[in-house]
Amino acid sequence: MIKWISTIFVLVGILLTNLNIYPFNIYLHGVGVIGWTIAGFIYKDKAIITNFGLQIPIFALGFFRVII
Repeated sequence: MIKWISTIFVLVGILLTNLNIYPFNIYLHGVGVIGWTIAGFIYKDKAIITNFGLQIPIFALGFFRVII
């Protein structure tokens, strides 16, 4: 279930990026990335952890840039 919800967040985040709707694109895509990372830990899938886990710091930079 967490994979489906995370996928929806990621896809909506990508859509918002293509529509240039900022900063909501960063928020939604970031939530999806965190969800996929959690799913990777649950299923012990190192490829998912690596792919989405490395995206978390990138989205963190985006979050902080919006806040500051």
